[in-house]
Amino acid sequence: MKWQDIVKTVAPTIGVALGGPMGGAATKFLTDKLLGNSGGDAQDVESFIMGASPKDLAALKKLDHEFKLEMKALSIDVFELEAKDRDSARGLFKVNIWPQIVLSAIFITGYFAILYMLFSGGVAISESMRDVVNILLGVLTAAVPQILSFWFGSSLGSKEKTNSIKGA
Repeated sequence: MKWQDIVKTVAPTIGVALGGPMGGAATKFLTDKLLGNSGGDAQDVESFIMGASPKDLAALKKLDHEFKLEMKALSIDVFELEAKDRDSARGLFKVNIWPQIVLSAIFITGYFAILYMLFSGGVAISESMRDVVNILLGVLTAAVPQILSFWFGSSLGSKEKTNSIKGA
């Protein structure tokens, strides 16, 4: 589990701020209040959180309420900022999806063409190049799930959820 996930579970407001456009402010808040070190950074917070005791986590929970009050005093809603940040990324996708479609199609077609040539024996690979080809094939194979999850994974689910909310 990553330290940001722990923070998000114990202190949801700070956790959301860490992952959004208020990440720097949230990190500074944690280094100031939790560590007592105004010159600290995310590495210091990570070290503290990963070794935190239940008492430390309870202090983090209290700081979440304090952070929420400070953000409210500044008229900042970190949850709204995070939603706007994600929405702007989704807005880019709405503008023009043809580059993603073309690149995905080229990649998947090329990947399967390479696999076919390798398995059918259409390409002779020298012994000295075998390791290089294996590494390249591994890298290409690792990218396939990313492309598939882009089109069929959480991005599609997020789009459907957004449409449902708009419809309600």
